[in-house]
Amino acid sequence: MISRNVECFIGCDGEYEDAFIVLYGAPFDSTTSFRPGARFGSGAMRHESFGLETYSPYQDADLTDFNIFDSGDLELCFGSAEAALSDIENRAEEILNDGKLPLLLGGEHLVTLGAVRAIYKRYPNLHIIHFDAHADLREDYLGARLSHACVLRRCHELLGDGRIHQFCIRSGDREEFRFAREHTALHPFSFDGLSETVAELKAIGAPVYFTIDLDCLDPGVFPGTGTPEAGGVSFMELLAAIREVCQLNIVGADVNELAPMLDASGVSTATACKVLRELMLAICINKSNYLAKRRINS
Repeated sequence: MISRNVECFIGCDGEYEDAFIVLYGAPFDSTTSFRPGARFGSGAMRHESFGLETYSPYQDADLTDFNIFDSGDLELCFGSAEAALSDIENRAEEILNDGKLPLLLGGEHLVTLGAVRAIYKRYPNLHIIHFDAHADLREDYLGARLSHACVLRRCHELLGDGRIHQFCIRSGDREEFRFAREHTALHPFSFDGLSETVAELKAIGAPVYFTIDLDCLDPGVFPGTGTPEAGGVSFMELLAAIREVCQLNIVGADVNELAPMLDASGVSTATACKVLRELMLAICINKSNYLAKRRINS
């Protein structure tokens, strides 16, 4: 039995047995290539969430309408990326085995690999939808194959061609973009093509892992991140895209790369909290609608 965290994200203090979504944090940023600090992201989101309402006027839903459980942060080894990934994988697997949806709070983007490893074992036909400023497709970064700059390349080694769908990408080296054109479904700069991707994945009923690197947002909106890239999407564009993706069969998700101390105003943390709220509500609403249709048709 996983115990509730002492400080929970607002509205996420349900009972574990009844929960549909289980939050778990990965405070890890040991491979960050520019400005560190993402290890403090998950804790900051919990602490600052109490400046947020549980109700979303965007979706006319409240976090208290659903059972969401916050299990807190894992205690991860900062000296070994592989050890940290193993702990993340084990926690995701435990949540999946209990019939619940794991929602990971980073941390740097490498933490996604631990979750994907666990979920891929359960869903070998898994697809990934990836929102990010960076392609994250390097073979290695300064000789390290386990880096936040390589996380989607490592995921591709599991899933293979055509099952990673990337949006908002506006940074990477030439080789990454060449690799993406040949092996992933790359949609640079914006959410163009997202509706078509959602329609295709919905038609085949594909299980989807949804990873949101918050630096997909323009740094004018979200400066509190380790590797800011000008030219990102707006907050409202991101919210609309999240609601669209969550029409799919989401089997796991994460929100990552908030580095709270890099934005002294606190606006980036507040934005991250709101993104997380909207993501959880969109997943829960879609699940509730799906179950309601099944009851009607049965």
